[in-house]
Amino acid sequence: MNTFLSELGAGVVDGPLRPLLYTARAAATAAGIYYHVKRGDGNETSDPEVTTEDPVCDRATEPDLLQLTEVPQDQLTVYGGRRRRGSDVGCVDVGAVMDEVGSPAVRRSGAEALSSIRTETIESLTDLEDLERVYAQLCAAEAEVQKKLEVLSGQQSTIETKMLSLQRIGPNLQLIEGDATQLSGMISFTCSLAENVSSKVRQLDLTKKRLYQAIQRADDILDLKFCTDGVQTALRNQDYEQAAAHIHRYLSLDQSVIELSRQDGESTAVDASLTLLQEAELSLKALVTKRLEEAVATGDLPQVERFFKILPLLGLHEQGLAQFAQYLCSQLASKAEENLLLAVGSDVSGRCATLIFADTLTLLLEGIARIVETHQPIVETYYGPGRLYTLLTHLQKECDAQAQKVVEKFIQQRDYHNKFQVVQSSMMRGVSTEKIDPRELDPVLYEVTLMNSRAELYLRFLKRRITADFEVADATADESVIREHQQCLERLLKHCQLSCTMQELIGYYIPMEEYYMRETVNKAVAMDTTEAGQLSSSMVDDVFYIVKTCIRRALTSGSSDCTCAMINHAITVLETDFREVLVTKLRAGYPASALQDLHRGVTSAVSLMQSRLQQGKIQSLVYKSQEQAKNAYLVTLNNVQVCSENSSTLKKMLESDCAKLFSQVVGSEQAQAKIDSCLSDLVNTSSKFKDLLQEGLQELNNTAIRPQVKPWISSFLSVSHNIKEEEFSEYEANDPWVQQLVMQLEQLMAEFKAGLFPVIYDTLTSLMTSLIAMELEKTVFKCTFSRLGGMQFDKELCLLLNYLCSFSSWTIREKFARLTQIATILNQERVSEILDYWGPNSGSRTWRLTPAEVRQVLALRVDFRSEDIEILRL
Repeated sequence: MNTFLSELGAGVVDGPLRPLLYTARAAATAAGIYYHVKRGDGNETSDPEVTTEDPVCDRATEPDLLQLTEVPQDQLTVYGGRRRRGSDVGCVDVGAVMDEVGSPAVRRSGAEALSSIRTETIESLTDLEDLERVYAQLCAAEAEVQKKLEVLSGQQSTIETKMLSLQRIGPNLQLIEGDATQLSGMISFTCSLAENVSSKVRQLDLTKKRLYQAIQRADDILDLKFCTDGVQTALRNQDYEQAAAHIHRYLSLDQSVIELSRQDGESTAVDASLTLLQEAELSLKALVTKRLEEAVATGDLPQVERFFKILPLLGLHEQGLAQFAQYLCSQLASKAEENLLLAVGSDVSGRCATLIFADTLTLLLEGIARIVETHQPIVETYYGPGRLYTLLTHLQKECDAQAQKVVEKFIQQRDYHNKFQVVQSSMMRGVSTEKIDPRELDPVLYEVTLMNSRAELYLRFLKRRITADFEVADATADESVIREHQQCLERLLKHCQLSCTMQELIGYYIPMEEYYMRETVNKAVAMDTTEAGQLSSSMVDDVFYIVKTCIRRALTSGSSDCTCAMINHAITVLETDFREVLVTKLRAGYPASALQDLHRGVTSAVSLMQSRLQQGKIQSLVYKSQEQAKNAYLVTLNNVQVCSENSSTLKKMLESDCAKLFSQVVGSEQAQAKIDSCLSDLVNTSSKFKDLLQEGLQELNNTAIRPQVKPWISSFLSVSHNIKEEEFSEYEANDPWVQQLVMQLEQLMAEFKAGLFPVIYDTLTSLMTSLIAMELEKTVFKCTFSRLGGMQFDKELCLLLNYLCSFSSWTIREKFARLTQIATILNQERVSEILDYWGPNSGSRTWRLTPAEVRQVLALRVDFRSEDIEILRL
C-alpha cells in the first residue's frame, strides 16, 4: 500500500495498462466511478470513450483491496484519468477531507452516497484510516446496489413472459379495434334507422288515434240519432225498459265529442237530438218514479221489481233503493205486527208460551234474512256491488222499530222491570223485602238469552253479507275508501237500535241471573241430604249443576261480556258463599266420644276431657248425636274434595263449550280470549278448596287422632328396654307394646276409612304416620336400652312399619327414616361399629341424624361408655 501511495504521489505506476473492471459486486456499488488503469509505458489510454473530466477517482487502488477482474474489451467502457502531481497532494487540507467523508451525504447508502464523494476528495486522502473508512462506505453501497440488481435480475423472466404475452395480444388488439369500429358504425346506422322508423310509427299512432276518434265521433253521432229515434218509439209503445236503455246509452256518450260536433257545423242536428233526449230523460224519470211509487203503495211486487230495475239505467240508484226498501219495509212491518198480535193473544199455558216473544223476534229477523237472500242478486245485478249496504240501512231502521215493539211487549208481559227492581232490592244489604221466587225468573232468563242469541246471529249474518259485497266493490278502491266502508259497517251493527235494546236487556239480565244463582244455591244448601252409602252430600252436585246451568245460559246468549260477568259471579258464589258454608261445617269440629275412647284403650275419661278442652272443641248441640256430628264432618271433607274436582271439571267443560260456540264466528278470537281469561280463575277456586281440605284434615288429625295416638306412643316408656335374655325371650313370646298399638291404630282408622274418599284417607294416614314418627322419636330419647333392648326396639319398629306400609310404603318409610337409623345404632354391638356405615362408608345411605344426635342415641345404650362415645370422630 505504501508503494502504491508513493507511486501515486509520483504520478508513475509501473506495469502494463489493461482495461480492468470490478467484479459484479464492485461494479454495482461503484456506479459512476471510473478507474485509470496504468499501462506499462506510463501513458494514459487513448480510448475515445474515456472521459477524463468525470469527477471520480482516476486510478485503481491495490488489486487486493479493489478486487479487479479483467473483462472483455467489448463489454467494458474504459475511462482515463489525469495523474496528479505530488505538489497537488501535498497541499490537501486533511481536516476538510475528513469533514466531507464523515458528512451525512457520504454516510448515505446507494448511488446518492457515492455521487456525493468527489474524485478530488478521494485523491486527496493520504491517511490509511480515512481511506479504509471511505472504502467501507463504498463496499456498503456496493452491497445495497447488488441486492437491487439481484431483485431486478430475478424479475427478468417474469417481465419477458409478460412482454411475450403482450406481443401475442398485439394482433388480437388490432382485430378488436377493427371490430369495434365496425360495431360503432352498425350502431350509428341502427340508431338513425330506428329514429326514422319510430318517427313514422308515431305518425301512424297519431293517425290511428285520430281515426279512432273520428270513428267514435261518428258512432256517437249515430248513437245519438239512434237513441233519439229509439226513445221516442219506446215511449209511444210504453216500453219503458227500452226507453231507459236508450237514455242510459245517451248518458254514457262522451260529452266532449258531442261538443266538438256542435262546433263543427253540426250544431242544429245535434242540438235537436240533445233537446229531445233531455226531455225524454226528464219525462221517463218522472214517469218511472211515479209508477214505482204507485206499485209500492199498492204492494204490487212485479211492478215494483220492474221499475226498480229501470231506475239505475236513469242514474237514480239511491232513489231506486230507497223506494224498494220502502216496499220491503211495509211488507216487513205488516208481517211483524201480525206475529206480535198472535204472540200477545196466545195461550199462556201453552208449551211454547214461555218463549213466545223470543220466537216473535226470531220470525222478524228471519224475515229480513230471507229478504236479503232473495233480493241481493237483483241489487248486485242491476245496481252493482257495494249497494247492498244502502238497502240494508233502510231495512235496519224498520227492523229496529219492530224489534223495539217486541221487546216492549216482552217487558210488559213478563213484568221484566218490576222483577229487576225486586231482585235489586233483595240483593242490597240492610234491606229486608219479600224475595222473588227463583223459579219465576228461570223462564224469563231463558227467553232473554234466546232473544239476544237470535239478535247476535242476525247481526253476524248482516256483517257477513255486507262485508262480502264491499270486498267486491273495493277490489280496486283506495285504502281510505275501504276504511270508510268498514267504519260504516261497524256503526250500522253496533249503534243500531236493535243492538242497543239487546244490551239493555242483558244489563238487566246479569243481576237477575246472579240473584237466581245465589238463591238457588242457598236453597240447595238448605235441602242438603246424605243418602245411605254415599260419602258426599247432595248439595255439592246441586250447587255445581246450578252454577254450570247459569254460566251455560249466559254463554248461549252469544254475548262475551255477559258470559264473563256470569263466570265471575259464579266464582264469587263458589269461593265465598258456598265455601263459607263448608268452612262453617268444618269449624264445628270432629267430636270425640268418651265411650269410644275407652274402647280404643284410653286410660281415663279425664284425659279425654282435658284434650277436648285444650282443643276448644266443646260442641254445641247442633246434631242429634255425636255419631251424626262425626259423619257430618267426614261428609264435609268429602264435599270439599268433590268441590275441588268439580271446579276443574267445570273449567274444562266450559272451555269446550266456548270453543264450539265461537269456532264458527269470524273475528271471535278476542271474545274467546276474554272468556278463557275468566275461566282461568276456576283454577284458583279449585286450589282454595284443596287448601280448605288440608285445614280440615289437619283439624281432624289434631282433634281425633293426636289425643288417641299420643298416649299410645307414650306407653312405650312403661315397657323396659334395658332387658336381659330372659326378658327378651318373654317379649318375643308376648309382645308388650307394638301389637297393642297396631290394634288400636286399626280400630281408630277403620272409622275414617269407611267414611272418607280414598284420596282423603291417604292424606289423613300420612298425617297420622307423621305424628307417630314424631312422637315415637321423642319417646325413644327418654328411654334406655341394652343390647337386647335395642334388638327388641328394632323388631317393634319393623312390625309397626309393616303395618303402616300397607297404606303407602314409600312415604311411610321416608317419614320413619330417622327412627330406622336410631334402631340401627341401638342394635350395634360396640360403639365403633357406627364408623362402618358413617361418612365415607355410608354408601347409598343418607343419614338423617346429625353427629350430635348419633352420640345422643349411643348414650341411650347402658353398656356403652361415654368416653368411647366422646372420642368418636363423626
